[in-house]
Amino acid sequence: LSEKTGKILTAFLRFYEDQYGVALFNSMRHEIEGTGAPQAQLLWRKVPLDERIIFSGNLFQYQEDSKKWRNRFSLVPHNYGLGPSLLSLPQAYERQVPPRAVINSAGYKILTSVDQYLELVGNSLPGTTAKSGSAPILKCPTQFPLILWHPSARHYYFCMMTEAEQDKWQAVLQDCIRHCNNAGIPENSKVEGPAFTDAIRMYRQSKELYGTWEMLCGNEVQILSNLVMEELGPELKAELAPRLKGKPQERQRQWIQISDAVYRMVYEQAKARFEAVLSKLQLARPAMEAAIRTDMDQIITSKEHLASKIRAFILPKAEVCVRNHVQPYIPSILEALMVPTSQGFTEVRDVFFKEVTDMNLNVINEGGADKLGEYMEKLSQLAYHPLKMQSCYEKMEPLRLDGLQQRFDVSSTSVFKQRAQIHMREQMDNAVYTFETLLHQELGKGPTKEELCKSIQRILERVLKKYDYDSSSVRKRFFREALLQITIPFLLKKLAPTCKSELPRFQELIFEDFARFILVENTYEEVVLQTVMKDILQAVKEAAVQRKHNLYRDSMVMHNSDPNLHLLAEGAPIDWGEEYGGSGGDSSSPSVPEAAPLSEKRRRAKQVVSVVQDEEAGLPFEAGSEPLSPASPDSVTELRGLLAQDLRAESPPLAGPLFNGAPSPESSQPGAASEASSPPASPLRQPPPGKAADLEPPKPSDQETGEQVSSPGGRPPIHTTTEDGAGVQTEF
Repeated sequence: LSEKTGKILTAFLRFYEDQYGVALFNSMRHEIEGTGAPQAQLLWRKVPLDERIIFSGNLFQYQEDSKKWRNRFSLVPHNYGLGPSLLSLPQAYERQVPPRAVINSAGYKILTSVDQYLELVGNSLPGTTAKSGSAPILKCPTQFPLILWHPSARHYYFCMMTEAEQDKWQAVLQDCIRHCNNAGIPENSKVEGPAFTDAIRMYRQSKELYGTWEMLCGNEVQILSNLVMEELGPELKAELAPRLKGKPQERQRQWIQISDAVYRMVYEQAKARFEAVLSKLQLARPAMEAAIRTDMDQIITSKEHLASKIRAFILPKAEVCVRNHVQPYIPSILEALMVPTSQGFTEVRDVFFKEVTDMNLNVINEGGADKLGEYMEKLSQLAYHPLKMQSCYEKMEPLRLDGLQQRFDVSSTSVFKQRAQIHMREQMDNAVYTFETLLHQELGKGPTKEELCKSIQRILERVLKKYDYDSSSVRKRFFREALLQITIPFLLKKLAPTCKSELPRFQELIFEDFARFILVENTYEEVVLQTVMKDILQAVKEAAVQRKHNLYRDSMVMHNSDPNLHLLAEGAPIDWGEEYGGSGGDSSSPSVPEAAPLSEKRRRAKQVVSVVQDEEAGLPFEAGSEPLSPASPDSVTELRGLLAQDLRAESPPLAGPLFNGAPSPESSQPGAASEASSPPASPLRQPPPGKAADLEPPKPSDQETGEQVSSPGGRPPIHTTTEDGAGVQTEF
């Protein structure tokens, strides 16, 4: 096994060394020429959730050595680490006791039923399906299991006491997987990252494997281990499966243990080999950069000459292939991508608007800025709140490429789903951080409670306009990248029989000194990409011109877009709990100075512990959780109406509407009032009919560009529901 693994690694690392020089040249060339990408309007947080804990709580885990279920305390750090850390007791974290296990969740799938798991295990080792009525490989003591399944590595078994608890843990673990799948190779890596992903693609294509790859997730060593196991697994299974003894369940258990042991061996070997090659390349990088700087113009000229020769050879065949097999299907693929993605980004906008509106209501009724720090601490964590973001992520689940998936050899749409969900979380955090920065600047003016409320509304409107512009840019880029990921492998596979064998003859066109920076195979793929790129750009452009799903045209830019705003992000991170007396989790706790000992900082981290807040302990005036009036409102419009009424009762009439949305009739749905746990500071009254029109939620628009954008179709009111916490073990 070690020898076979070494051969696979040697072959891949040869591709990686070749791609490293190409990636370095492309990076330096782009720095000189510039990319011309539109500047983002929203700010981005450089250190997300620093020294925070996203989630902590208890759950039952199955111990394979003792074959018993044990209660475990689990926590997820601010950067997700490798995934959940499992400890014996909550106090173990404060005592800095090493966790019993740290789950590396990249590449895992969450299963919510034992039947799903047994089916996957049975398929992984043919001939081991248990007979009907026999004891399965796993028994769960409750009806609410969560199983982490990996095609090669160890499996993890958990269970909860209630369905509500299962849903919460599923959202948290899915967030861990989503993050770890996409955070392994940093996007700001301009050389190592592209070189590695290109090498993976080239290696798999050399094995006649085209199309998207579901196991391209995690860091470089994890991906490389998955690559080896993809090739080694079938051979290992064919050799060892006949030797396994015992009942089907016992053979399944043996195979899972063998696969995990082999995966660990492959991981260690891949790590050592990859790090050695990477160190060698990094040592050689300065000399390569010097050579590129000296001969940049000649390298570019040589590459363009090579591309022209390859283009003359393949262009007629490529154009016919694009015209007959790709071009007719681009609109269908684009529409299938646009609908769920745009719905998800619209949901992000709605969730952000609702959270800020709820906070504004609470600021008014809870004494102005006294509790602003506590509310802003919670708002700052919104993008990393698995439950509040769940409604956004769920919009991507219906994504299907029915019919097209088989035609273009797309093994799974999960790659596109998770990428879109990562974009959603990034845009939510950018919107929240921009709102935080502008509000913090406004608070420096010492506003009164009434002025603060008006400022929050004005800032919200500004941030939403910036969000609409940025989300359009992000979605268009995502659509272009997804279309290329789907169509390019298909074209390469179609052209391979007639074109690939002829490529070696173009090698003589490359000067020997430039052979490290120009590869025939890469240039060939770039030419193929250019043949379909114009059709993809045209399709996305037409969708924007037709205003589909609130996409902006490429020619539109935001004027008067706060040219000095990005300077505000250069300051120190805002600590709302420190500056305004809240702690995010326990507002009565004193703030901890920077010089506090580590144990005190860990205790404080425990206090701000969980981004996942208990639904029963929500904000006093959160819609749907407490009675705001005899007829409890359940729509965003009504919340804004209540806000307007309360402002009119406590301050002079406003000079004009606070939002630019067009007036629309107020919809009011009376709901049953529930018993309040604490009376409101000042009773809110239903506004007279029509009075809430000035405070209608602003629709996506680009008035700063001089163009009016039609808003999406009517969306259902946003509701916040409360769940019965009976029997829930997790501490939020």
